[in-house]
Amino acid sequence: MSTTAASRSWRALILALALYLLWVIVTYLLEGRILTFQRPEDIGARLVYTLVANVLIGIGGSALVIRFLSSSGEMLPRQAGFRGLGHAAIAVVVGVVLGFAFYALQGAPTWKPVVIVNAYAQALVVSTAEVLVCWAVVGSVAESLLGDGRGKWVSVILAALIASVLFGIYHFAHSPPFNRVGPVAFLTVIGLVTSAFFFISRGVYGTITFHNFLAIFGVIRALDASGNLAIFERPLIPALVMAVVAIALLIAVHVVWLNSGTAPTPPRVR
Repeated sequence: MSTTAASRSWRALILALALYLLWVIVTYLLEGRILTFQRPEDIGARLVYTLVANVLIGIGGSALVIRFLSSSGEMLPRQAGFRGLGHAAIAVVVGVVLGFAFYALQGAPTWKPVVIVNAYAQALVVSTAEVLVCWAVVGSVAESLLGDGRGKWVSVILAALIASVLFGIYHFAHSPPFNRVGPVAFLTVIGLVTSAFFFISRGVYGTITFHNFLAIFGVIRALDASGNLAIFERPLIPALVMAVVAIALLIAVHVVWLNSGTAPTPPRVR
C-alpha cells in the first residue's frame, strides 16, 4: 500500500472514530448524565437528546463522513449499506421477520400492539444513529483499513468485532441499567448479531429495521422495571413523528446527497 493510500486510510479511521467519540460524549451529556431514559414524561429532554445526539450527529454526521469518504475515493455509499430500492425493500422485510422472531424468542415482555409500536418508534431514531455510526461508518472504514494483506472474510470478521465492541462500550454513556458491565457485555453480543446482518446484507435500512427489534426488548423491559411502562399504553405522538422524520431525513440524504457522491477512483473497501 502506498504512503498516500495509507495516509488516506488512517484519515478515514480518525474521522470515523472522531464521529463515534462525539456521539458518545453528547449521548452522555444529554441522556446518561441526566437520566433521560428514566423520565419518559420529560418530552423536552428526550426531544433535545434525540435531535442533537442522534439526528444531528448520528444521522447527519454519519452522512457527512460517508459523503466525504465517497468523494475522496475511500468507499462507495453502497459499501456503507446505501443501495437500491429493491435491495432495501428485501432487506427490510427480512429485518422485520428476523427481528420479530428475536423479540419473541427473548421472551417478549408484552404483546400489546400500542406498546410495541410506541417502543419501536421511541427506539428507532437511536437505533438509526447506532447502525450508521457503529456499522455504516466505523465498521465499513475498519473493514477497508484491515483489508490490506488479509482475506476478505478476515477483514469482515475483524470489522464486525470492532463495530460490536464499540456499540457495547457506547452504552456506558446511557442511563441505568444500560451503563453497567453486565448489560454492556450482553449488548456487545447483540452487536455481533447486528454485525452479521449488516455485513451479510450490506443494507442499512434492513439493518436498522432488524436492530431496532433487538432494542425494543431492552427498552420495554427497562420501562417495566422502573414502573413507567403504563405511559407507553397510549400513542406517543412526538415519538411517532420523530421516527417518521428521522427515516424521511435518512432517505432524503441517501437519494439527494449520497447518490451524487460517487467516488472518483475505485474504492478500497472490499
